Amino acid sequence: MDESVQNEYFELLKFKSVGADPACFRDCVDCASWLKRWLGKLGFEGELLYPDAPAQDASAPRMPPPILFAERKGDEGTPTILVYGHYDVQPADPIDEWKTPPFEPTVIDGRVYCRGAQDDKGQFFAFLCGVRDFLAKDGAKPTIKVVLEGQEESGSEALESMALSLRRKLAADVLLVCDTSAASGMRPAIIAGLRGVSHFTVRLKGPNRDLHSGEYGGLAPNAAQAIAELVATLHHRDGSIAVAGFKDGVEPPDHDELRAAEVSTPSKEELESDIGCEPVGGQIGKTLVQRVSFEPTIEVNGIHSGYGGPGAKTVIPCEALAKISMRLVPGQTPRSAFEAVRRHLEDNVPRGMKLSVEDYTPGAAGFRLPLASPLFRLAENVLSEMDGRGPVFVWDGASIPVVSAIREASGAAPLIVGWGQAEDRIHSPNESYSFVQFDKARDWALRIVSAIVG
Repeated sequence: MDESVQNEYFELLKFKSVGADPACFRDCVDCASWLKRWLGKLGFEGELLYPDAPAQDASAPRMPPPILFAERKGDEGTPTILVYGHYDVQPADPIDEWKTPPFEPTVIDGRVYCRGAQDDKGQFFAFLCGVRDFLAKDGAKPTIKVVLEGQEESGSEALESMALSLRRKLAADVLLVCDTSAASGMRPAIIAGLRGVSHFTVRLKGPNRDLHSGEYGGLAPNAAQAIAELVATLHHRDGSIAVAGFKDGVEPPDHDELRAAEVSTPSKEELESDIGCEPVGGQIGKTLVQRVSFEPTIEVNGIHSGYGGPGAKTVIPCEALAKISMRLVPGQTPRSAFEAVRRHLEDNVPRGMKLSVEDYTPGAAGFRLPLASPLFRLAENVLSEMDGRGPVFVWDGASIPVVSAIREASGAAPLIVGWGQAEDRIHSPNESYSFVQFDKARDWALRIVSAIVG
């Protein structure tokens, strides 16, 4: 990486663009404005978009971070390319686990440590640097559109709500996304499918206050115990989902998809080394490939109730909540899956408790793409030139929910290739991205845009 690109990259990383935190709203606006100016130097016309409010009201409280849309008109007869990324980042918490300041990029052994170094500032900015390299070459130029949002880490609400109204702006032939990982050993990976995601909060209320466990123990219902009992009903003892109707309509993978996915799925030993324990989640009897790529899940993200501080506080908690997310596969819809879970929870409320389900975020459905698509064949050729091993195809268990909405609104064929690795520690303290990965993403952008133009 040359010094000028490194300086730009570091300048971008220093913006504390935590899109989910209202206190960071101004940082998000400043970050989007910086990117608009950067693209402007390449001939892009850019604008900051806000849902249901004009740009001059950008300082209004609780307004979501802006969406940056930029377009550079190309030569007649060339394809239109749409590039998606997100400039928002995860919160840095827990701060005390960072070895370097989370918003001060620091280079250690060829890796840049900073929140957003990989997810997704490092990935999309490297890709845009490759686009800049392409534009500096002679030859035909396509129309290139760029959409960068500030809410991907918290649900993409603004872009989801605006996507259909932006059909004309987003219309394209190809959608390019650099926000995923390569296979182990940096072998290139083409994402052939993504699981969808929805999430919500379950709350139980019992007594009108926390109670003394000596005076009321054995009489009053305990909300902490109740929430544990309730979430435990979501699965059978073999790990299979116990919610009636949740898996209705699920479309299983075909033989070719399973065989291709097995090539890219890490082994049990590799996964155990990565996560620090046996990979025994999911249903007994299902393979690793099935569980991580093709099966839907219901996960408890957190349970909160009662006292958790030092020492003891002998109370019976009056209230408890659980944060729950669902990963969805083709054939499921976010609404039908949520309704099945909601009915199940209502049917299994523990005695003495009142249930409420809050903060439901529908997210998006999962999708799978045909392996025989011409765009995949083109990408396979380009990636084989970059790496003699050739690419693997991955049905990613993670999600970029808004990709489904952009795909529908733009009419574009999506091509999702990223260069992340497990050691990048995205969403965790000490996130990093290596110069090698950055250069791979930059080179990929130059090569794939050139190939699309022909």
